[in-house]
Amino acid sequence: VVASLPLQMMLYFNVYYFPVWCLAEGMMLQLKYHLLPQHYQFLLVAAFLILSLAEGCRLYLGYVGNLQEK
Repeated sequence: VVASLPLQMMLYFNVYYFPVWCLAEGMMLQLKYHLLPQHYQFLLVAAFLILSLAEGCRLYLGYVGNLQEK
C-alpha cells in the first residue's frame, strides 16, 4: 500500500492555509464580539476553539496516517 499523493498535497496546503483562516476568524471574532449577547459570545468562542483544535488534530493525524500508511 502506498501513501496517497492527492491526500498528502491537500494536507500540505491545508497546513499553510489553516493559520490564515485562524487569523481571519480571530479578527472577525474580535470585531463582532462586543456586539453579541453574552450567550452568543460564549458559543462563538467555544465553537472557534473546538474547530481550531479539531482541525489541528485532523491535520496531524492525516499526516501521520498517510505517511505511515495507516
